Amino acid sequence: MALLNFTALPPLSLYIHMPWCIKKCPYCDFNSHTAADNLPEEAYINALIADVEQALPSIWGRRIQSIFIGGGTPSLFSADAYATLFSRLRSLLSISPHAEITLEANPGTVEQQRFADYRAIGINRLSIGIQSFDDNALKALGRIHDSQQAIRAVQCAHQAGYDNVNLDLMFGLPGQTAELAARDISIALDLAPTHLSYYQLTIEPNTAYAHQPPKLPADDSSYDWQLANQERLATAGYQQYEISAYSQTDRQCQHNLNYWQFGDYLGIGAGAHSKITDASQQSITRSMKQKQPQAYLTHQGTPQQIQTVQTLTSSELGFEFMLNALRLTNGFASALFLAHTGLPLSTIEKPLLSAERQGLLNWDIQHIQPTAQGQRYLNDVISLFLQE
Repeated sequence: MALLNFTALPPLSLYIHMPWCIKKCPYCDFNSHTAADNLPEEAYINALIADVEQALPSIWGRRIQSIFIGGGTPSLFSADAYATLFSRLRSLLSISPHAEITLEANPGTVEQQRFADYRAIGINRLSIGIQSFDDNALKALGRIHDSQQAIRAVQCAHQAGYDNVNLDLMFGLPGQTAELAARDISIALDLAPTHLSYYQLTIEPNTAYAHQPPKLPADDSSYDWQLANQERLATAGYQQYEISAYSQTDRQCQHNLNYWQFGDYLGIGAGAHSKITDASQQSITRSMKQKQPQAYLTHQGTPQQIQTVQTLTSSELGFEFMLNALRLTNGFASALFLAHTGLPLSTIEKPLLSAERQGLLNWDIQHIQPTAQGQRYLNDVISLFLQE
């Protein structure tokens, strides 16, 4: 195994997982669980803090550049619960005063006052899970909101003072046509978000859809819709900077950019993943917390709160870096590979050359970038690096 050589640590982000939803959607493969009538807010906040305290030695002295609260449905938790959480986090962690702090919200759990309260405690970006503005599609997706609630949620976010809002939209949905896919984009543009996550519905293993697959549009049709709507987004000032991410100028999601550039992140909460670089040990370690909320709560403050730990090998590092970084439309500076893996670029030269010969990416000593063909067939590109 090649020796790693880190001269500096990558940026560090914090991910907070809130594992409860009102209802599990049939396409969802995230770690989410149907909520009971009374959420254990206080107990879960205590467990999150115990999680951070246990991780402090591995991140001591490092500043948190961004925070993302995902789920599940984080907007099920009250603003008071988050106020307590952030007060305690700030006593333990060095958080950048300019940190982007995102909270995922479900239109079916929105109250305008709650959005305003979230903003008052420092949450400065919302990511709203719209998925579609078509009621038939929303019903097929098992969503608990309708199109009018979706529109109202975005309006509430603006009225609460948010000037940085992402909308999640999907295409290739059951019963969707080119006209309905275009209509979703038209309504989204009218609502003027700063960012859109626009991605094709896929059937994931271990979901309700995997057991009873719905009839979806043909892939070629969905791809045509994607190209047409990408052009509309570009014309409206939303530049694609990642496979499924589009933003207005200087409104890219900083938290996700750190993921895609193979930065570090501390994940707290049930099922949360972490990736931490240790310069003293010249190693990169991944870990995952207990997935079941009750197990996570039961083992708080103990090593058993962590379910799995893995130190990455040099061959795994090359693959994992490219798995993330090749999602970026404009690619990345070649020097980033050494900076964030501790390995020279020569360790992946063979698959780079192979991908270049196949017309899947362009690269030189300065920059690496997937071609349009490489973006469409990204899994094929990434598989080349898995063989190393």
